[in-house]
Amino acid sequence: MSHDTQRAATRPTGEDPTKGRWLLVGAALLLQFSIGAVYAWSVFAKALKEAGPFELSTLEASLPFEVTIGMIFIGTYLGGRIQDKKGPRVVALAGGVIYAIGVLVAAFAGSREELWLLVLGYGVISGFGLGVAYIVPIAMLQKWFPDKRGLITGLAVGGFGFGAVLTSPVAQRLIAQDPDVPTKAFLPLGIGYLVLSLVGAAFFKNPPEGYQVPGFEPSATGRVAQSGRDYTQGEALRTKQWYFLTAILTLNVTAGIALISQAAASATDIAGYSAAGAATVVGVLAIFNGGGRIVWAAASDFMGRMPAFAAMLGLNGLCLLLLPHAGNAVLFFVLAAVVYLCYGGGFGTMPATAGDYFGVKNAGAIYGLMIIGWSIGGVVGPVIASALIGEDGDYTTAYTTIGVIALAAVLLTFITKLPTQRGETADVEAEVEPARR
Repeated sequence: MSHDTQRAATRPTGEDPTKGRWLLVGAALLLQFSIGAVYAWSVFAKALKEAGPFELSTLEASLPFEVTIGMIFIGTYLGGRIQDKKGPRVVALAGGVIYAIGVLVAAFAGSREELWLLVLGYGVISGFGLGVAYIVPIAMLQKWFPDKRGLITGLAVGGFGFGAVLTSPVAQRLIAQDPDVPTKAFLPLGIGYLVLSLVGAAFFKNPPEGYQVPGFEPSATGRVAQSGRDYTQGEALRTKQWYFLTAILTLNVTAGIALISQAAASATDIAGYSAAGAATVVGVLAIFNGGGRIVWAAASDFMGRMPAFAAMLGLNGLCLLLLPHAGNAVLFFVLAAVVYLCYGGGFGTMPATAGDYFGVKNAGAIYGLMIIGWSIGGVVGPVIASALIGEDGDYTTAYTTIGVIALAAVLLTFITKLPTQRGETADVEAEVEPARR
């Protein structure tokens, strides 16, 4: 039994066991705000292409961010396994420190010749630390809130989505102080990230052994059902459900990030926004990325996990099919906002889905492995989009292709069933047999 669990287990029996759990939500948001700042990279990419000592190409300017996304999976894999065994606090503290160190290392890159330092700091080190820290509050809060699993995981990752909304204007102002060396902005940002991470992670702890929410009984049937057991990581990987869920996450990420990676240019070329207007639109759309994590996760508690994913993928597909033809600025914004909302929704809803399917005891390790879908989709989506758009600006071919992929992915939601204790499959929705007997 961990030190946190031992302390919690000494609580007087008459006291409400859920007391103080909402404080943990606030602490989780502090951590997620800091590491979610990674989505503000486009501000730095633009500055690094324009700054005299750098003048990076579009590909070079995207490299640190691409490496960051690729490293996240490695961090979540290790962080998830360790936090299931050692508890959330030490892992979250380590992840936050590593993330901040990477940002501080990036601050010392002063010219194009030191692009490698940007990739090492912001990409490799920060990406790894981000992954280690990201998985912790998701796994921890599911254990504290079995009665509100969808909503709470949405809040846990919603802070991550909103990180760029808070960071982008601050980063822009810091860059403006010395536009020739925009990397100097990483120094105060790295310190700020470190403080937020340490303050938030200091409160992290798991619930006591045998923790239960008064009056809550896990559901074995209904719109949101649970498998009735805690799978180990190895057991989860031996089910087809783990691969179906990971595929759903991957394809939802692929669809959303294809637009996110081209949002500013698309707003200008398709809908006629000015450069400044496109930048503003991208910043506002980030709110929908964060909001989608909360809205869709909460909605999935009522409509069911697979119907929620079917709706996300379907809306993604339809909006991407219409987007290249949205010459009107308002219509473009509405379609893009829905895509951002659904993109964020996948991250908010999947942790709760994985908890329903495989239990929460080993949630860190099991969902941590699923994050490979983020890394794959985060690379494949932008590559497909940029390759098909090409030099001629063929947005119709690009977004139509991605849209069709998203619509085809809806089929996965109809064949993904809740595993039973025997490793067979049972329907996750209300009209099927109970998963527990």
